[in-house]
Amino acid sequence: MTPRPLGRRQELALAPVRAAMLRSASAQAARILADARAAAGALLEQASRDAASMIGQAQAEGRAQAAPLARAEISRGQREARAAVLAAESSARGELEHRIESAITSLKDEPGYHELRDGLAGLALRAAGPGAMVSEHPAGGVVARAPGVLVDCSLPRLAQQVIEALGAQVSELGAA
Repeated sequence: MTPRPLGRRQELALAPVRAAMLRSASAQAARILADARAAAGALLEQASRDAASMIGQAQAEGRAQAAPLARAEISRGQREARAAVLAAESSARGELEHRIESAITSLKDEPGYHELRDGLAGLALRAAGPGAMVSEHPAGGVVARAPGVLVDCSLPRLAQQVIEALGAQVSELGAA
């Protein structure tokens, strides 16, 4: 059975009911929409607080995990820097020692070397004692020998003695 269409009078009589129902439905829809918006806003605020908390916790955990790694990296960097400084100082000391040795051993090619050689021979003979024999050292200077005694007044040995006498000063000069 199909409903019959309403007549004009019936339509007019039902118009206020329809309008009231429409207003009620609209108000109810507006309340539902407002409630949904409020619930969505509350959910968004809670999600935002949760996300901020999780981000803060993750950052704290990241810092806690990174701290030992950062300390280890800093320590490694300090060790590497110290090793580089020591290597540079060692290289500078080696270069300075080489220069000292070269300067002293090159004295044999300088004017006045014979006077130096004679002076070294006199020192070596006195230090070696009676019966000592003096001989030329191939790198310059002399060596005196007596029974059970060897006195090395060679230029390379003199260079070593200069370096040893300077000691820490050579390190300081090499580091400068």
